[in-house]
Amino acid sequence: MPMQMPTAGRGTGGFTLIVVLFILLVVVGSAYIK
Repeated sequence: MPMQMPTAGRGTGGFTLIVVLFILLVVVGSAYIK
């Protein structure tokens, strides 16, 4: 698993980063609204 992460991360790393940032934005946003 750890060996394949850098190789697979090059293709899906950007997409995963966007998803994580989006989820974080939603969580922080909802918490800020409350």
